[in-house]
Amino acid sequence: MFLGIYLAMKELWRSRGKFLLFSLVIALITFLVVFITALGEGLAASNKEYIEGLDAQLLVFRKNSDLNIQASSVNQSDLRAVKRVEGVEAAGLIGLSRVAIPLGEGKKAVDVTMVGVEPGEPGEPPVLRGQALSRRRGKEAIIDVNVARLTGLDVGDGFWIRSVQASEEKFYELTVVGITRSQKVLFNPAIFVPIVYWEKIKPQARLGADEAELVSNVVAVRLNDPASWPQVMSQIMGEVSNVDVADIVTAYKATPGFQAQQSTLGTQRTFLLLIGVLVIGGFFQIQTLQKVGQLGMLKAIGSSNTTVAAAVLAQIVVVTLIGALLGSGASAGLSLLFPPTIPIVFEPQVVLSVLVYLMVIGPLGGLVSVRYALRVEPLTALGLAGG
Repeated sequence: MFLGIYLAMKELWRSRGKFLLFSLVIALITFLVVFITALGEGLAASNKEYIEGLDAQLLVFRKNSDLNIQASSVNQSDLRAVKRVEGVEAAGLIGLSRVAIPLGEGKKAVDVTMVGVEPGEPGEPPVLRGQALSRRRGKEAIIDVNVARLTGLDVGDGFWIRSVQASEEKFYELTVVGITRSQKVLFNPAIFVPIVYWEKIKPQARLGADEAELVSNVVAVRLNDPASWPQVMSQIMGEVSNVDVADIVTAYKATPGFQAQQSTLGTQRTFLLLIGVLVIGGFFQIQTLQKVGQLGMLKAIGSSNTTVAAAVLAQIVVVTLIGALLGSGASAGLSLLFPPTIPIVFEPQVVLSVLVYLMVIGPLGGLVSVRYALRVEPLTALGLAGG
């Protein structure tokens, strides 16, 4: 085996230009797989980041809304009914709407998702700096780090939002009281405002919403025992009329387009890996055919099949590893050039998983060439070489 590895390394060094060129082909495949995987992670995060991080185990939707947050509407009566269910520790209304933060003359406004939350209840995010929301009617906001980066806002700063009321654009002033981690919702960064004030300033078809009929999209529910969510979910659906209930994972997977996006990107990633198997297998098959005479000589002087197989596999592993590392390095470098508005997330575990996949499919792709090398007959091979 060690002789086979030694011979493989000698050939790699003597023909380093040829093998490096093929490593670059593997690097390109690696780059594409990592890029598509990172795009899938980014799109998923843009849909689920806030929902996935909720301090809650269940979300309550209006019945027949298909677990679509934007299509759902719940009110304070629903909230009170949910709070009365045994096992519920706390519950809070959550409302979503899209608004814009104007940045002044000559600058493009920043589109954000404005989330109405109950101060101190499930739905309000923890702050990294500053303080939490204090009043249900307060003209204050928690912004996520993406909004802070895009607008330059910090704790204590005032800013305006643009909201369409009926057919008119209205502007409302808010004060930043806290900054939270990245909390993307509906592909946009997020700002969080008290639920009652959110009801007043959210985009709506008519002016002057009646605060007595406060309506939001969903209720976030935190349980006394998080592990009891299946039982409590059944209780809520049995005791509260006209609602559907879902756990957090089911809720964000039901977001329109989420499953379709992930399925499409997953299919592309799978096909790229299959292409990698075919490319690697084809290259090393050609390599093996070009050195049939050498393999016959090795067998003629007594080299075992183990030595021959070790030589071929060692080349496949080294060439694949170099290509995978080059592709991963290029992906990491490129990630530093992307602006924060592009939904691409390069996670270390994602890059590592791609490396593992490639290190598995590399030898798999080369099994055909290994099998062919083992079947080389010394006398026949030497005859061909001498012919």
